Amino acid sequence: MSNGTLEVTVVRAKGLRNSAFFGTLDAYAVVEYKNQEQKSGIGGPGSYSLERFFCFCFHGQGSNPEWNETFKFKVQASSPNKTEDDDLHKLIIKLMDHDHLSGDDYLGQATIYLDEVIQEGMERGRAELQPQKYRVVFSDLSYRGEITVGATFTAGTSSSS
Repeated sequence: MSNGTLEVTVVRAKGLRNSAFFGTLDAYAVVEYKNQEQKSGIGGPGSYSLERFFCFCFHGQGSNPEWNETFKFKVQASSPNKTEDDDLHKLIIKLMDHDHLSGDDYLGQATIYLDEVIQEGMERGRAELQPQKYRVVFSDLSYRGEITVGATFTAGTSSSS
């Protein structure tokens, strides 16, 4: 069984739908890889929106948050005896709206399949998926915005943060 490190950079989201009746979004990302989970901070306003100008009034950063946060995950390549589902290198990014008065609200999620990146990294020592946009969908599969994410896999390392 080979191992390595997967570095995932959550860059920004755009066009997220606000689930709150009033107020703005306090969006954060929960990044899941297999049985590992990490959480971003609340995203800041994107430079391309008026929300940056008005963010001093509200804690919420709106529907176009930026994080530019990188997360590290341990990766173990599966042995040939495992089932097809065990071999799936799937990254799930859940977007949540922090709520100060009640439970946090689920905004949607993006699923990114990393089998090819990890396979190439195992063969070459390192492989990179440049940041690109992925659809954010709700539980009913309706479109809820987009998120920009990049990933790098490096074989033979096993650190995590």
